[in-house]
Amino acid sequence: MAEQYEYLRTKFTRRRALVSAGAVAGGLLAGCSGSGSGTGTATRSPSPLSAGSTPTEKVDGAVVTPFGRHLAFGADPKTQMRISWQVPLTVRKPYVRVGLKPWELSRRIEAEVRDLHTPGLEGVRLALDQFYLHAALDGLRPGTTYYYGVGHEGFDPASKERHSTVGSFTTAPARAEKFVFTAFGDQGVTPDALANDKLILGREPAFHLHAGDICYADVTGHGKESDIYDPTAWDLFLKQTETVARTVPWMVTTGNHDMEAWYSPNGYGGQSARFSLPENGFDAKNSPGVYSFTYGNVGIVALDANDVSYEIPANKGYSEGRQTAWLDRRLKELREDEGIDFVVVFFHHCAYSTSTHASDGGVRDAWLPLFTKHQVDLVINGHNHVYERTDAIKNGGVGRPVPIGESTDPTRDGIVYVTAGGAGKSLYSFPSGVKDSYEGKVADRESVDTYHWTKSKNQNPDTVEWSRVRYTGYSFLSVEAEAGPAPRLTVSALAESGKRIDHFEVRRGA
Repeated sequence: MAEQYEYLRTKFTRRRALVSAGAVAGGLLAGCSGSGSGTGTATRSPSPLSAGSTPTEKVDGAVVTPFGRHLAFGADPKTQMRISWQVPLTVRKPYVRVGLKPWELSRRIEAEVRDLHTPGLEGVRLALDQFYLHAALDGLRPGTTYYYGVGHEGFDPASKERHSTVGSFTTAPARAEKFVFTAFGDQGVTPDALANDKLILGREPAFHLHAGDICYADVTGHGKESDIYDPTAWDLFLKQTETVARTVPWMVTTGNHDMEAWYSPNGYGGQSARFSLPENGFDAKNSPGVYSFTYGNVGIVALDANDVSYEIPANKGYSEGRQTAWLDRRLKELREDEGIDFVVVFFHHCAYSTSTHASDGGVRDAWLPLFTKHQVDLVINGHNHVYERTDAIKNGGVGRPVPIGESTDPTRDGIVYVTAGGAGKSLYSFPSGVKDSYEGKVADRESVDTYHWTKSKNQNPDTVEWSRVRYTGYSFLSVEAEAGPAPRLTVSALAESGKRIDHFEVRRGA
């Protein structure tokens, strides 16, 4: 067994062949035409996908159909987009075509290859090779819609018979304007997850935040090599998510079920193979789910709570404090940026929740002082498969009650924490006797008996008064950001049916 795990660690490879900014700027932005690579393409051609094969093998690309397309921003959503996808078999010369019109995909950009090998375990699973492709587009125009198609030798997305595979994306505007983003955690592959995806697409969000526990290929979630793991779940997940992620940047972070211990480093090799995320965190190689970006007047920060969790300590302390130090610096930078009105932080483990996993004291100890110091405006978590929203919390208690439909000011009242873990996996409940309380259903309680995880991995009992809204159905967040003289965030929670179950406003200095 040990030899098999070591083999897996050494088998994961990343062969980079990223397009330079000039590859896009020199073609699309300058109006050049033609389907060749042209000036400014990748400086090194990617080798063919070859895990488990020899360089001389050749597959008829016409019979291999790409799937699982998903987008992500680079560090600058105004000018950078990352396009990722999967193929089921080895292919030659994978690429992306990009253009300003769906029938004129004028630029052909070579793709980066990341192949991932999972060895078989006798009586548990067969060996599996998975093939992930990525292209980085830089130098794009702000506020512009681009069309793209993914292909390889034998499969041309610009051809008439393949044109139905063409997708699109829109870069962030140069100046702040009203926009919507959505968020949830704990998705998996289920009919309810697919229903939420389709509902999200109807909101026309600028991007989507995924607060971790993405696929549940690791169904155990302890971050250990003894966890039950099925890598084929990722194939199903990417097919499911493609319905929305092919046009909406899918910005993920890392949950406990995403610590796939068979891939180094830190069990995050699989995430690095499948997703291209901004590489501006404290350590992109070892912590792919830690990064930040700005869109309009909102700064977004993604964190990896596995690093600080008291409940599930497999990766606790792996950053040796560097993530927390980076968070302090990054929040300071965002607060000093005159163009940023709101700062939103998202990560997996709950800072404040009364459901099954309750609250993680490790998150509180490491990060809540920084959230308070820099007056973070909204914190979004997953982990508990429910919807729960707090009042404004200040100094560990209720700074100001925030009933449904009310406004709060983080500079005065404290911070609202939202658990949005009803993305698709089996749902949790609240403590015995604690009923749902949401728009149209009043079940207010002065207090809820719950607990939080301590450093010694004990469940320390709590009686709390901050649990304001609770809902045990499938749901997601929809956040509308407005700039101007009176900027605000309007935060809504929508059920799988589309019914609004909660809403409130965040206004700074109102």
